[in-house]
Amino acid sequence: MLENIQNISAEIDKFNSQDTTEIENFRIKYLGKKGILNDLFEQFKNASGEEKRALGKPLNELKTKITEKYNEQKSLIEDNTSKKDFIDMTLPVSNDLLGSRHPINIVMNRIIDIFKRVGFNISYGPEIEDDWHNFSALNFPQDHPARDMQDTFFVNKNPDYALRTHTSSVQIRVMENTKPPIRTISPGRVFRNEAISARAHCIFHQV
Repeated sequence: MLENIQNISAEIDKFNSQDTTEIENFRIKYLGKKGILNDLFEQFKNASGEEKRALGKPLNELKTKITEKYNEQKSLIEDNTSKKDFIDMTLPVSNDLLGSRHPINIVMNRIIDIFKRVGFNISYGPEIEDDWHNFSALNFPQDHPARDMQDTFFVNKNPDYALRTHTSSVQIRVMENTKPPIRTISPGRVFRNEAISARAHCIFHQV
């Protein structure tokens, strides 16, 4: 019987699993009502006094080892599961979870992707533009209707600045700082002094 206890102890040392089913089978095999440990204690009851003195300590040590091994393996599984399920409530919310993209942004991004694929650069510029970039550099004469307050939103404190009426002003800025050949588009908002209706708005987008 002592040799049997030693063999079982060696089996316990080797056992290692991250599978809940295997760990439960381990418990049933060794610690269940019809398990190996109960069977050993039944044999122990029928042993002689001398055998009991020799087997008592090893048998109790085996019981402790089996119980500790089971609890250890079970705890590892529970720790790994809790780590997977853990949610850090201090982390910022992902933007992907907040609503959805505006239809205009969706279309604009599709257009940008198309031009990128054929080799165009994407250029952005200020929405408040000076007269040179918005009008003069594009050959708008001084008496052009677009320069009139009826068509354009000018800055009160500085009439030389206005909300850009097109994104062509960005192209002027690119040409001032880039050597040819130039392949670029200028997506963004533009502004016109128009009455808001079902067909028109004072803000729209250009590419």
